[in-house]
Amino acid sequence: MSVRELVVLGTASQVPTRHRNHNGYLLRWDGEGILFDPGEGTQRQMLRAGVAAHDLNRLCVTHFHGDHSLGLAGVIQRINLDRVPHPVTAHYPRSGQRFFDRLRYATAYRETVKLAEEPVDSDGPVGRVAGCTLEAHRLDHPVESYGYRLVEPDGRRILPERLAAHGIQGPDVGRLQRDGELNGVTLDEVSEVRRGQRFAFVMDTRLCDGVHRLAEGCDLLTVESTFLDEDVALAEDHGHLTAGQAARVARDAGVRHLVLTHFSQRYSDPEEFARQARAAGFEGELTIARDLQRIPVPRRV
Repeated sequence: MSVRELVVLGTASQVPTRHRNHNGYLLRWDGEGILFDPGEGTQRQMLRAGVAAHDLNRLCVTHFHGDHSLGLAGVIQRINLDRVPHPVTAHYPRSGQRFFDRLRYATAYRETVKLAEEPVDSDGPVGRVAGCTLEAHRLDHPVESYGYRLVEPDGRRILPERLAAHGIQGPDVGRLQRDGELNGVTLDEVSEVRRGQRFAFVMDTRLCDGVHRLAEGCDLLTVESTFLDEDVALAEDHGHLTAGQAARVARDAGVRHLVLTHFSQRYSDPEEFARQARAAGFEGELTIARDLQRIPVPRRV
């Protein structure tokens, strides 16, 4: 049985707190795992969450601020220590190559696993994950930053009642699916579009075109909301979003499940983020992320 879920490893911005580790998010998607933005302490959070190095197929870094990347050194060394039996691919802004190199070789260790470096320097597809397209889109932050989006291609759902109406059964169903037509009956006549699922990961950024492009039509959107709305000037100055801004993006993009995360230590009541998201008009499923939480991708409609 395939699993599609987000495992939240850390939710703090800039500095960890007593209750929130630095960032870290694992997306499980049909047997593959994408680790986003491993901040300091991610390796230990993986242990606490029951995530193994063997679960990782890709590392995706949005940008090279420490709370999003300092955990790379430990994670990469653990991948090699555990002799992960498959190649692992790393995506990150090309402009931060020197930081990636320093983190990858921060200390001495024995390399046993092929780690492919595929830096990002433009919008568009960067790879394939379990038959889906992984995209990157530029964000607006004081240092170069990219968000990531996973898009499953649309499929078709066969409608048994329409097959029966045309007298199609047994091996003929497979022939119709393969050839698109059978005895004058087209596949379109006995099926409907099954929309592919979409996930997006949006970290440190001001509002920009990239945020909207990443969020469009997502089943599950994970997005930073570092500040509350009353501190929108601080958010703009430091290159971040507020809870209300993130929620309005999700509302306008038709997001089904919104996950807010990356909270400033200045706030003590997480529910205020939820209240402001609802006040902004977002009516879908809403999660204020907490460390070690597991969030399933919504079931297909």
